[in-house]
Amino acid sequence: MLQSKIRQRRMAVAFILLIERGDDGSSQIGAEKNDKPEEHAMALLDRSEWYDLARSTNWTPTFVTDEDLFPDVMTGAQGVPAEKWEVYDEPYKTSFPEYVSIQREKDAGAYSVKAALQRSRIFDDADPGWRSILKSHYGAIALGEYAAMSAEARMARFGRAPGMRNMATFGMMDENRHAQLQLFFPHEYCPKDRQFDWGHKAYHTNEWAAIAARHAFDDLFMARSATDIAVMLTFAFETGFTNMQFLGLAADAAEAGDYTFSSLISSIQTDESRHAQIGGPALQVLIANGRKAEAQKLVDVAIGRAWRIFCILTGPSMDYNTPLAHRKQSFKEFMQEWIVGQFERALIDLGLDLPWYWDKMIAEFDYQHHAYQMGLWFWRPTLWWNPAAGVTPDCRDWLEEKYPGWNDTFGKAWDVIIDNLAAGHPERTFPQTLPIVCNMSQIPICAVPGNRWNVKDYPLDYEGRLYHFNSEIDRWIFEQEPQRYRGHMTVVDRFLAGQIQPADLSGALAYMGLQPGESGDDAHGYAWVEAYRNRRMAAE
Repeated sequence: MLQSKIRQRRMAVAFILLIERGDDGSSQIGAEKNDKPEEHAMALLDRSEWYDLARSTNWTPTFVTDEDLFPDVMTGAQGVPAEKWEVYDEPYKTSFPEYVSIQREKDAGAYSVKAALQRSRIFDDADPGWRSILKSHYGAIALGEYAAMSAEARMARFGRAPGMRNMATFGMMDENRHAQLQLFFPHEYCPKDRQFDWGHKAYHTNEWAAIAARHAFDDLFMARSATDIAVMLTFAFETGFTNMQFLGLAADAAEAGDYTFSSLISSIQTDESRHAQIGGPALQVLIANGRKAEAQKLVDVAIGRAWRIFCILTGPSMDYNTPLAHRKQSFKEFMQEWIVGQFERALIDLGLDLPWYWDKMIAEFDYQHHAYQMGLWFWRPTLWWNPAAGVTPDCRDWLEEKYPGWNDTFGKAWDVIIDNLAAGHPERTFPQTLPIVCNMSQIPICAVPGNRWNVKDYPLDYEGRLYHFNSEIDRWIFEQEPQRYRGHMTVVDRFLAGQIQPADLSGALAYMGLQPGESGDDAHGYAWVEAYRNRRMAAE
């Protein structure tokens, strides 16, 4: 009872402290609204003097037990007592008035840039490959941000540490703002191009890429406890991948002259860099209380899952869809500098080990996104954007420079496509068969073609069903919690089960919700093939 009264008193003081504050984060106490400064001495406190007290909102419940208020299935505290979570210390500290003021400025900046450039010809003059990056991004990310808002809300309610709940409250508002921005910005393009409508539509369909994104995001942060979300969403996914991706996207957009998108992504990234810090202190608490193995597994699963989505979304965007003149570095170079270099240090600094598959993942930097790019372009009718082939003669020289041996592997496969297009047989470059889809990533299993052919299935028989996986990493993730993943049907499983009728490409497009005018095709209308025709004519 005494502890409860102390808590109540602290909360009352904290409330008073948060009522009014100066622009510098200080609080004003003891002054009436009509008081003039010269008539009343105002007590000013720096935020550092009151913040820890104000956000210490743990209490002793009297109407229910602590276990009922914070059930472990929702908190994911893994048996670590509540008092052990009191040491949680978030690196970013802000108050609600400060947060609102800063976010208002960010919104004003993003929307003002959009308004100022509304009548410009940036969209019309942009390279079709860049427009495809925008379409794929909005469709894959906009409603994913809304899902992340629900995840942040779970931490805000069930996080065991007061600091976690405080940061997650702001994170929840962040993600809601991100969803609103990335739905509003592409909306104006819908009259010009129906594919932009997929910024809102994608997650409401059974389009295969949307299924892959939902499968990953549901696993990482929609069907997890508060602590799991802190580790898997904010630390592994946001700190490790999306924060870096948004930095790169903002720079690429500015380079391409799309200052509206650059401003939008920069506004979002600054939020990500703040609430992405929720997971680090949570990991420290787990490790300090003998839960390193459990924490390590959460990180390993999340990085493995995030890598697949990042690889198929960002890899082709950087190395194929971005116009050659605007490419600053290859996807492999980006991964090595930012993801490997930065994230390795973050893991080690926290006292964690690198995932057991780290070297295997790094080896995939050389080929996996090239394989995904070929699959995206080949199955282009099943996309809501128009992928750029990105294999002009100059582009191939660049790819060979960045990925030695590309011409003897992926180049040989593209040669077959180019021969058919140059000969006037585009129908031969469309899919006629079904791929084998990974039961974890929901992405077709693929690897290196040509002289280094190494495509391999990693099957697993579980409860009488044969599952297929793209790598040892994907299979290992399934084996950690098979009951979580069993029973899910890939889009090809649904095809074979007779759920897609008619059982052909037209039936698949209808099942995926792709209407005429939305289905993807080559971003440049195959104009890039002309360079190869001219070369052949000159050779003859």
